[in-house]
Amino acid sequence: MLALAEEVKGRFQGDPSFEYSLAEINPEDAARLVQSGKEPVMKEEARLIATIEQIDRAVGIVPRGAFVKTPLGSVHENRHFEGLSLVEAKKLSSYFHFTEPTDLKNKTLMEKADLDPSTDFLNCLEHDIPQGKGSWSIQLEKGGSVVVLRSLLWLGLTFYHVPMTKQFGYVYFGTGEKNLDLPFML
Repeated sequence: MLALAEEVKGRFQGDPSFEYSLAEINPEDAARLVQSGKEPVMKEEARLIATIEQIDRAVGIVPRGAFVKTPLGSVHENRHFEGLSLVEAKKLSSYFHFTEPTDLKNKTLMEKADLDPSTDFLNCLEHDIPQGKGSWSIQLEKGGSVVVLRSLLWLGLTFYHVPMTKQFGYVYFGTGEKNLDLPFML
């Protein structure tokens, strides 16, 4: 369902019962659904759920050290996390995607030697494509007391962190459309 939801283009209608015809989106998948006895439509609420999941996987982030990985492999909230310093909070390398890591397997032994396995077990934002600050905007708000990261890939996603505190989070107020023009905007 997630793959089909990604193929639907355009803004949401605002009606959870609105049905998208899958025959117009992907005729092959629609034919498969008809053969299996299912109706070739997708409700807007299913598209919304899939879009939220896609946004969370792509741009759900946490500060470095907010979560720890135990030697047995489980991940827990770090009770000793007291926030990033202001200097660290202004660096893109201090933030990680809060999803299953994929980039760590591609690192060399030399790169892995500098990582702390208990805190550096997630994918770092500085390795996002486009590389560096291409897909993220970092700003200081309220005289430097709040660091704000904004996603340029999913316009409308805002992450905040108050340095030297445990306060961080993100919110998305957007159209539900990925910014596919990002590579051309840089």
